[in-house]
Amino acid sequence: MASEELTQTGYIQHHLQNMAYGKLPEGYVRADGSVMEQTAWTLAHSSQEATDMGFWAIHLDTLGWSIGLGLIFVLLFSRAAKKATSGVPSGLQSFVELIVEFVNNIVADIFHHKNRMIAPMALTIFVWVFLMNLMDLIPVDWLPVAAAQVSGDPHLFFKVVPTTDVNATMGMALTVFILMIFFSIRAKGLLGFVKELTMHPFHTGKWYIDFTVLLPINFLLETVALIAKPISLGLRLFGNLYAGEMIFILIALMYSAGLVMGLFGGVLQWAWAVFHILVITLQAFIFMVLATVYMAMAHDDLDEQH
Repeated sequence: MASEELTQTGYIQHHLQNMAYGKLPEGYVRADGSVMEQTAWTLAHSSQEATDMGFWAIHLDTLGWSIGLGLIFVLLFSRAAKKATSGVPSGLQSFVELIVEFVNNIVADIFHHKNRMIAPMALTIFVWVFLMNLMDLIPVDWLPVAAAQVSGDPHLFFKVVPTTDVNATMGMALTVFILMIFFSIRAKGLLGFVKELTMHPFHTGKWYIDFTVLLPINFLLETVALIAKPISLGLRLFGNLYAGEMIFILIALMYSAGLVMGLFGGVLQWAWAVFHILVITLQAFIFMVLATVYMAMAHDDLDEQH
């Protein structure tokens, strides 16, 4: 339920702010009026402090939840693997086998090269992103209020959906981008990778035209297309989950507007949660599919295709 101590704007801003841990300089005037006696790393007490901490501020809630959910994924799947049997499978084994088979079929349809890393990577992406997205179905106040009570700080920032933090989604997208570059160079060689950026899509076969006219155009087009892949990959996931979280927060505000609006808010929350199950699953699926497509593109030899 929305806190009575906050305005509606303050309530929304509080839920959208990460638990930032960063460095503030000596003499900095904090949100509570205190002054930093020396430069030190500390938790941000306001969104302005988080901004002033700059690029190197660490979002502890994003890191904590993403690592924790990753460990849950590893523990569940390793447990299912250790207890796997050729007889009547347990519920966990059946569930894990269903997901593994589903992801393996998707990868087999998209990726037609030899690389034993791609299927495990796709499985990790799908399950991990899904678990992070799934946190969006927990009522927006439950975990932040519990964290505030445990810490004794009623204004503690505590976001529980890692994929609503652009740093997390862009970090995953950057990892996919680095793998793209690595596999592309490994499959085609450094010269082949450079040739792909400079000799495609336009190529006449006449070196004096290709090098003087078409090379700069090709390089610009291919570089923009290459850089756009991780940016669109990360921002798509962030935008959809951020919008979903915002809707949940706006619905939560209705609980403080009286009994009738509270009941209406409960119906809306249930309806949006049911619809959001599709959203969080679809976004995890899209991220996995696009990452697999990019890996396939990294292995493709355009010269052979032409």
